[in-house]
Amino acid sequence: MAGEVERLSTGVAGIDAMLEGGIPRGFLVAVTGEPGCGKTIFSIHFINRGIEERDKCIYVTTEESRESIVKQAAQFGMDFETAVKERSLIIIDALMGREDRWSLNALDVETLVGKIVEAKKELGYGRARVVVDSLSAFWLDKPAMARRYSYYVKKVLSKWDFTMLAVSQYAITTSDAFGFGIEHIADGIIRFRRAVREGVLKRYILVEKMRQTNHSTRVHEIAIKPGVGLVVEEKLEAGREDYSLPSEVMRRIVAAKKKAEKSLPP
Repeated sequence: MAGEVERLSTGVAGIDAMLEGGIPRGFLVAVTGEPGCGKTIFSIHFINRGIEERDKCIYVTTEESRESIVKQAAQFGMDFETAVKERSLIIIDALMGREDRWSLNALDVETLVGKIVEAKKELGYGRARVVVDSLSAFWLDKPAMARRYSYYVKKVLSKWDFTMLAVSQYAITTSDAFGFGIEHIADGIIRFRRAVREGVLKRYILVEKMRQTNHSTRVHEIAIKPGVGLVVEEKLEAGREDYSLPSEVMRRIVAAKKKAEKSLPP
């Protein structure tokens, strides 16, 4: 049908339901939130569904080793080890500093993009998925460049038929290392949040933006279940402001945005 949007399943049924079936093909989606919210597990689901659907899949890990990602996937019944052996998945390790072909020894955006394109050529022609976990790691020492770097990644990789998750970490301990550069240029924003309620850690998800999609605007509670992975449990009746980022984090994000924008060339 003319005008119909092709969507890629995220691998999580509840999140697909929030997105009218999934993420539109070719989009760059920012996956943001504090550490421990479920961003990496969501990314693993996204890649696993791509393997099942015979997409060309690439996972870039900057904060865990390649082996750690494989082990996490295995905990939820996802066989990344076989996918790598069968050449349906390439995991690019930007943490361990190895000398093998699928490692990065420097957090350089141009090197990152070149390595992703090389991996796509290795995997072959066809619809592709890529996760960069996290993209914000590439500008920790140059936060003012976040938007420019994000735009460069999007511009180049969009030509290679990638649908992309760009993970962005929020860190309360610093005023500069936020991932707002991704959010400015992203086609979609999926925000994860965590909070302690009555002595229990709770996790939440909110789709803040998804172009071409009549997406849910409600906060949903999520859970991470052994052997299953990420599950959407229920829609909350509370307002979005009740589960937004802490006020101190929001204050620092605003301050960092203003500082970065002043630093950008006209």
